[in-house]
Amino acid sequence: MSAILDRMAGIVGAKNIITDADAMVPYLKEWRDLFRGKAQGIVRPGSTAEVAELVKLAAETGTVLVPQGGNTGLVGGQIPISEGREVILSLQRLDKIRAVDTDGDTMIVEAGVTLKRAQDAAEAAGRLFPLSLASEGSCTIGGNLSTNAGGTAVLAYGNARELCMGLEVVLPDGRIWNGLRQLRKDNTGYDLKNLFIGAEGTLGIITAAVLKLFPAPAARATAFLAVPDPAAALELLNAAKAGAGGTLTTFELMPRIGMDFVLRHASGTRDPLSEPSPWYVLMEVSAQQASGLDEHVEAFLGEALENGIVTDAALAGSLTQRADFWKLREMLSEVQTYEGGSIKHDVSVPIHATPEFLARAITAVEAMVPGCRPVPFGHLGDGNIHFNVSQPVGADKAGFLARWSEMNAAVHAIVAELHGSISAEHGIGRLKRDLLPGVKDPVELDLMRTLKKTLDPQGILNPGAVLAAK
Repeated sequence: MSAILDRMAGIVGAKNIITDADAMVPYLKEWRDLFRGKAQGIVRPGSTAEVAELVKLAAETGTVLVPQGGNTGLVGGQIPISEGREVILSLQRLDKIRAVDTDGDTMIVEAGVTLKRAQDAAEAAGRLFPLSLASEGSCTIGGNLSTNAGGTAVLAYGNARELCMGLEVVLPDGRIWNGLRQLRKDNTGYDLKNLFIGAEGTLGIITAAVLKLFPAPAARATAFLAVPDPAAALELLNAAKAGAGGTLTTFELMPRIGMDFVLRHASGTRDPLSEPSPWYVLMEVSAQQASGLDEHVEAFLGEALENGIVTDAALAGSLTQRADFWKLREMLSEVQTYEGGSIKHDVSVPIHATPEFLARAITAVEAMVPGCRPVPFGHLGDGNIHFNVSQPVGADKAGFLARWSEMNAAVHAIVAELHGSISAEHGIGRLKRDLLPGVKDPVELDLMRTLKKTLDPQGILNPGAVLAAK
């Protein structure tokens, strides 16, 4: 064990230092296997005070720390980049739910609490914490906030940023900022929490947060719908916002090829509709009244069917059927791995521009790689499309993936023309950091660099993520 790890063991205890090569593997690669790293070791603090002492020691010795939550990130921001100089600071032991306040509809949780545990704690108190991701069983609140996670309920409740009222953060010099305020109104100066949300652990280490809770819906109506094209889906979205009989909480767009992948590779799935359709929508509406929602949604869908916006529909009649509908959506990412190489894009455009983006991007990648299989899906309700492209059947995987940057450039150029974003909800990490100079306003980029140098002058917090060295 290195000298620095010996000193860290004095803070967290030797049993919370991992140096065994096999035991370190889960911390050193992300699940898509795009990034693998090396590290001196893994350190697992159990309290905010221990995190602060570790950061003070790192500042004193110039040791680089890479904060890590559940290691579910998709852009490599949680993976060390050097040849083993860094120490991974795993926050999974900071797993306490400190308080639930049903009067103020807030909950204070530590960074290592999984999203599923936060959801369950809210539900046990008769409340809803609406952030929802496919990885919610293993991703953590600290990681969700550090990447400003989105998910399937942004349409109604917003990103992680909108669901956070306050933070506790360890700064790069080891000081603890206690910003765990449970206030709906607080205009006393700068809103510092928003510096750290979405910063991917480069400006400070989030150790706890105040989360917003909401009344638990008394009823949900979940529908799986066939639509002829994205333009029809957009028309349906606009109509559903006003006329579906409740709060529209989910509006997910899926292509037929994605459905084919799921039905081929995900056990226990079946097509809910009798005939295939080019596109599908998973729509969910919530209400605070226990009765009448299904009837409202049925009437709304009947009108949509008459108008040709929807060509077929299935309304979940049970919790089991609702879960079956959701499984079709949630498995879309995983099943692509069975179809060979997949080039990913996490982009957003103004909602009205989504059909144009899809048409142009599909045309562009098919011209670039004949036979490739675009699998665009995602959150039409907030303009976020996961524009994934699977390799042609029988193609060489490595050769296809070698065109990742070229295909990204083509897709991102269309996104830029439509005034969109090259990172809608996954963050920048290592994957996209070199793209920022081409998409950020120069003044904005300079302010970001100034902020990093001001808060972290030694560059000890996750220097491989977000901002490339100037």
